[in-house]
Amino acid sequence: MTETEFRALYRRLRDGLPWGPDDRRGALNNLTQAETLAAVGEVRDGRTVSLARPVEHQVTPDDPDPARHLMELPPTPAGPDLAFSMDRIDMNVHGNANSHIDAPCHVIFDDELYNGVDPGTITEHGAGELSIALTADGIVGRGVLLDVPRSRGVEWLEPGDCATVDDLLAVERDEQVRIGRGDIVLVRVGHHRRRREEGPWDVAATRAGLHPEVVALLAERQVALLGCDSNNDTGPSVADGVDFPVHVLAINALGLMLLDYLQFEGLATVCEQAGRWSFLCVVAPLRLPTATGSPVNPIAVL
Repeated sequence: MTETEFRALYRRLRDGLPWGPDDRRGALNNLTQAETLAAVGEVRDGRTVSLARPVEHQVTPDDPDPARHLMELPPTPAGPDLAFSMDRIDMNVHGNANSHIDAPCHVIFDDELYNGVDPGTITEHGAGELSIALTADGIVGRGVLLDVPRSRGVEWLEPGDCATVDDLLAVERDEQVRIGRGDIVLVRVGHHRRRREEGPWDVAATRAGLHPEVVALLAERQVALLGCDSNNDTGPSVADGVDFPVHVLAINALGLMLLDYLQFEGLATVCEQAGRWSFLCVVAPLRLPTATGSPVNPIAVL
């Protein structure tokens, strides 16, 4: 995609926003109480599956700044016969290894945040607008797993490859599902499985992801949230002059929050066994009033 093509797509998506100049919720407006209530009907067996990767604490090629888990030893005494073991976590929320959600304030493009909000609202004290606080009550709706490697007949997409609009339409046909208004769309490219079987690599340089034109399809279908087992963006970028085109189009143009670096291996197995790829999905970010994102452990309920 040339830079001219990218900017034309960006303007089309941004100018097509139906919410008005004061909106801050973006694509979450597509997920109403009615859609949440309907999603409850996806639960048939009561089985729950985590969609998050385990938090790791070792330096790896894709995680040079890992989370630090500090134990407070000896245990803190609380009485003659009582003590509490204590610990502390320090994490780079937007790293390339841990599962997280990006708030609308995460992406500044052409010196603007989503819907023209001034990036000056972000200070050393945090984000004054568009923070992850928008999700304080959680995001609960119909989740749909679009398993691109399964549809292609491969184990995973190789780094540098990207899932296209044609891929997603093919997956819909194969899974006999159609993504629509208010859905939490989860696209599997097989990143976690490749990492598990081939070992970590420098994903900042090369990784599988989504083609930018996929965002236009998601806008047309009025989805509420997008997640991927990779960074959502392909690396190297497939758009000239823009390093993270999916992030820019989704978060900055549409206000469509992203879930990065999830893992879908367990979910893919359960969906295959059940013969269905839609389910109730519960996403509960931490209540961080001024943060640009949050660690997250989405749960699929089938």
